[in-house]
Amino acid sequence: MNLTFWQERWQRNEIGFHQDTINPFLLAFWPRLGVAQDQRVLVPLCGKTQDMLWLAQQGHRVVGVEVSTIAVEAFFKENSLQAEVLQRSNFAHWSCGPYEIICGDFFALTKAQIGQIDAVYDRASLVALPPERRHEYAQQLKRLVTAEKKVLLITFVYPQHEMDGPPFSVTEQEVDALYADTWTVTLLHTEDILADKPRFRDKGVTKMEEKVYLFSAKSG
Repeated sequence: MNLTFWQERWQRNEIGFHQDTINPFLLAFWPRLGVAQDQRVLVPLCGKTQDMLWLAQQGHRVVGVEVSTIAVEAFFKENSLQAEVLQRSNFAHWSCGPYEIICGDFFALTKAQIGQIDAVYDRASLVALPPERRHEYAQQLKRLVTAEKKVLLITFVYPQHEMDGPPFSVTEQEVDALYADTWTVTLLHTEDILADKPRFRDKGVTKMEEKVYLFSAKSG
């Protein structure tokens, strides 16, 4: 799975992963992070998620990263935002008000290019990646975000053999293996969601849970 895969998904409008409403777990658990107004929140692999609107409404500055120009254009157009676009190195920076979306390869982004990040919201990034790329993704996130910053992560867990991802199943054990060396990883919530996800039932999935994690600075 590479950049072309996601660009082609957007070109064909195969975006079943996109949610037209604010994620309820974001609403319920974001306050646990204690992110102050005017701080910069990273939303990796952001697509055109409406969650960015809610984060901005809380007073945060939102920094999305997305490989598809179609997705970035759609976010600004569909929300009646007139973006300024600046090309910097291999990235196009789209900005308007509290929003900045960096269009390009997340894995090639440097800390200098993205600037100070105060918190991270990952709903559709880790689960979008196959197993062989998740370690690389976690390492890149650690390079971009210092260990004292907090992260809200949302994952799916289901029998992986029953459906090809994305979204992929990411177990609690894998989350710990990827991130516990840098952050204290706390499982906040687990919910059985299959009854509300007919598109997954139709693919033969027999069990699906959504899990919410908080990453916080290690004590001591």
